[in-house]
Parts: sequence; structure tokens; C-alpha cells
Amino acid sequence: MMSSSPFLEAIRQDIRLRGYSIRTEKSYLYWIKRYILFNHKRHPSELGALEVKCFLSWLTTNGHVAVNTQKVALNALVFLYHKYLHIELGDLGFTLASKQRRLPTVLSKKEVSKVLSHLKGTAKLIIEILYGSGLRVNECLRLRIQDINLDNFSLLIRDGKGNKDRQTLLSQSSAKQLTHYIEKAIVLQQADNLNGIGPSLPFALGKKYPNAYRQTAWMFVFPSQNICQHPLTGVTCRHHRHDSTVRKKLQRAVQLANISKRVTCHTFRHSFATHLLEKGRDIRTVQELLGHNDLNTTQIYTHVLGQHYAGTSSPMDDL
Repeated sequence: MMSSSPFLEAIRQDIRLRGYSIRTEKSYLYWIKRYILFNHKRHPSELGALEVKCFLSWLTTNGHVAVNTQKVALNALVFLYHKYLHIELGDLGFTLASKQRRLPTVLSKKEVSKVLSHLKGTAKLIIEILYGSGLRVNECLRLRIQDINLDNFSLLIRDGKGNKDRQTLLSQSSAKQLTHYIEKAIVLQQADNLNGIGPSLPFALGKKYPNAYRQTAWMFVFPSQNICQHPLTGVTCRHHRHDSTVRKKLQRAVQLANISKRVTCHTFRHSFATHLLEKGRDIRTVQELLGHNDLNTTQIYTHVLGQHYAGTSSPMDDL
């Protein structure tokens, strides 16, 4: 079954019909394959709740995976049984490993400036947007021209984490630079259109609107330098830049800035939220800008600030 993988290919098609993202598709297929190999290539229909529980427990005790990774594996297997095989697993009697709370890494404003001083061009603008708008790196890279409102300095984030849309703010300095990038993207799109090529489009949109790839609204602000084939439709198109190019340039900038903290693209989203709260912004406003469902997720930044101590001073200061 695993050599030609007709079973996994059938699951892939089912995932695509349901409109799941490419990342979710790859993740689910990976964990379903791991599960099958763990059970010596037995067909999942011959297995059940006991085998699922054993696999998830093994991931923690022997695989030493993180709690979130264990949750992704569980979601993949729930999809496999409930939605694809239509087999109810029932109560697994399984408790996910407890997640140890870790405070996010946050840069000071001075540190943000130091990192930015060692960046230039597109990578610098992308990091500025992550910090200035609180975006995840792929949310920034997926921005299309229609998502940017230069009049009221705002960004529309489509299909973010949890398949949610949200609106967030755009700094005036980034808006000025984006004008230039939008103009360059339009010129590139027009050149692509002459060869019958355009930006990659959301699933099935190209079929519904055959000429959508010619509309400037759908062009990526940060297009890739190369054309490719759409992974779902096979249509030749131009995708957005890959996040690896940004990450590599960021790591180099962090080294040059002599910052000892572990800094990733996501660090600038954390810094965005923390610095807004430092300025006295309402936590629910920050929650909305970040796109968090649960206020408790946003409240982690109050712990970074020490605000959860409600002004309590150290007894050492009373001596």
C-alpha cells in the first residue's frame, strides 16, 4: 500500500475537495503515513482507538515531540477516521501532554532598530511590516494588492490562522515603500500576462473567473522571482516569495546586530503586541489586531511586561 500510495493519494484528493490548505494537506499526510508505518503498514480500517492512543503516547515518550506537534498528529488521525473512513473512534481516554508555559521572546525598540539597520530591500520591508502590523511571516508574503489600503493605512489579512480574515494597521513609513512595490508588481504582472501567466490564485477561483489572473487586485505585492506550477491545478503561475529567503537574511542581520536572544520572524509579531500594550493600548484591541480567538492567548504579553503583578513592588524596595 505504501509503495504506490493509492490510499494516501485518495486521502490527498479528499483533503483538496474540502478546501484545506497545502500546509495542512502535507502535515496530515505526513502523520497518517507515520501512523501506518508505526503499525507495520496495516490498513487504518483494521486499527482503531487503541492503536491511535498507542501511537500518540509513543510520540511523546519515544519521539519526544512537542505538545503542539502531538496535537497536529491527533488532528490528522481524527480527520483520517472521522471524515475519510467514517469510523468513530469514540473516547480515546487519552490526555495530551501538558504544555509548559514559555514566555515569548520580545525585542526592545532599540533591538528592533539594530536588526533593521542590518537589513535592506525587500527583506527589510517585510520585517518592518511584521513588527509594524503584527503579521505572521506568511501572512505578509501572501499579501495581494487588493489587501492593502493606503488611504486609511490598513491591511486585510485573508485566510489567516484558523481560516479567519482580519484587518490590522499599517505604518505610514511602510505604506510609502509599498507604493513602489505595488508599482513593480503590476509591471511584472503585465509582462507575465503577455505569456498567459499570472499570480497563483486561490483554489478553483481560476476556473470560476478565467481572467482573474489579469486583474491587478490579485497580484502578490512580494512576488517570487521564478514561475512555477500550481500544486493543485498544475497551471503555470507566479507565486509569492518563499519565507526561507526572509528567514536567512534575518538570521544574518541578528548576528550582525550582536543580539543574543533567539530571534525569528515571529519575534517581531510578539514585539508588536508587547510594545502596543506598553503604550497603554487596550488588550482587546491588541487581540483583534493579532487575530486571537481567546483573550488568554493575548494575555501572555502582559506577563512579558509584568502587568499581571498589578503594580506589586518587591519587598526589597521597602528596606
